[in-house]
Amino acid sequence: MDRNLALNLARVTEAAALGAAKYMGRGDKNIADQAAVDGMRSMLDTLNIDGTVVIGEGEMDEAPMLYIGEQIGKSVEGSIKVDIAVDPVDGTNCVAKGLPNAVAVVAIAPKGHLLNAPDMYMDKIAVGPKAKGVVSLDAPVKENLINVAKALNKNITDLTVTMLDRERHEKIMKECRELGVRIKLFQEGDVAAAIATCFEDRGVDIMLGIGGAPEGVIAAAALKCLGGEFQGKLVPFEEEEKERCERMGVPTDTVLLMEDLVKGDEVLFASTGISDGDLLKGVTYYGNNMARTHSVVMRAETGTIRFIETVHKLDQKPEYAK
Repeated sequence: MDRNLALNLARVTEAAALGAAKYMGRGDKNIADQAAVDGMRSMLDTLNIDGTVVIGEGEMDEAPMLYIGEQIGKSVEGSIKVDIAVDPVDGTNCVAKGLPNAVAVVAIAPKGHLLNAPDMYMDKIAVGPKAKGVVSLDAPVKENLINVAKALNKNITDLTVTMLDRERHEKIMKECRELGVRIKLFQEGDVAAAIATCFEDRGVDIMLGIGGAPEGVIAAAALKCLGGEFQGKLVPFEEEEKERCERMGVPTDTVLLMEDLVKGDEVLFASTGISDGDLLKGVTYYGNNMARTHSVVMRAETGTIRFIETVHKLDQKPEYAK
């Protein structure tokens, strides 16, 4: 995978973040999401790739752009064929309400290397490199927590678990509290939460719980770049969801490991903060029609992680100056 493509992905997520951030706190998540989609789409089409969206904004009849199956890129002779996973705004409600931890994310891998996950729920577990190999979705929550604490050489009461603030996680919360584990809840954005487990200074050691399956594949791509571990298991709540998984050939009764979700190490990942978060700062606007963004770009093949701070002169980028 061309390493220059990794840096170009930062431009893709920057465009999405700059589009969405204009609508921070305005109460309309749809217009913020559409602005991010438009920005991301315009930049993706400048890339020398022959891409297919496998994780997107929905099916073709549900989304005007970046829908599953859409062809992306210049697609000229010699262009590399790739799978693309996008989430122009991971945390749309956070943008609408002016809350933290909204990010724009994109992952790219060779064609056939990213799982085409159906838009449904997934049970997830994510840990950083030091706890890789000691967790399993098939194991009890308490066992996983104890194993992670041992791997990190921490007292169990010093361990921090993060999860979405949802009623469905009350059982997990109860088990954590019985062990004396610290809990950090978040409202949206479990891609950023999963990534945070790989950075010791972010203050979380393990992510647990049920969230979106498409976001699970994107998080797995990021953790593959970071050397962490991600596992997921699809959770169909309706018969139609189960039937769709069967049609797509995606199992619902087994745990999906890293290699099931993201094959190989030719994976690229990029993210730009929209609102301030644990991983990245959000978009800041200045006078004279200027803005600053903070992004991270990762490449699994080399393990390279780049944090990029960019100043944008928006009047020289008409598409952002609206």
